[in-house]
Amino acid sequence: MDFTLEVIPLPVSDIDRARDFYRDKVGFHVDIDQEVMPGMRIVQLTPPGSGCSIALGDNLWDLAEGESKPQPGSYQGLQLCVSDIKAARAELVERGLEVSEPVQYAPDDGATFMYFKDPDGNGWSIQEYRVRGEKPLHKLLSEQAEQRG
Repeated sequence: MDFTLEVIPLPVSDIDRARDFYRDKVGFHVDIDQEVMPGMRIVQLTPPGSGCSIALGDNLWDLAEGESKPQPGSYQGLQLCVSDIKAARAELVERGLEVSEPVQYAPDDGATFMYFKDPDGNGWSIQEYRVRGEKPLHKLLSEQAEQRG
């Protein structure tokens, strides 16, 4: 049985502001923006080329068991991957996103990062993983599925 990570709920203080930020500045696609049950609005956005989305909602955690509810801005270390970090940075800066300069921690593929925060302070990194230019994740997953038969 496959267990796929497809949606990450993200705590934000203003759903419309966050939706506009992720859509207009980061380039995510808005998949859902609706009230899914009385009093519960969900906005689901997906990065281009990704199989995993983020979900914004003011009371997403009300349905979950437990008492802890993450606060807006409390998520750090969310990560996107790109095959060309310089091209990605140029695209994001053109959209008006404040994103750091790339930092190369080692010469190896996968060791160059840049960073940004959403309006609430949730922290993101963008990793350059050049092999994705030759072998996009969807192709890799298809090959793995074929090998499993």
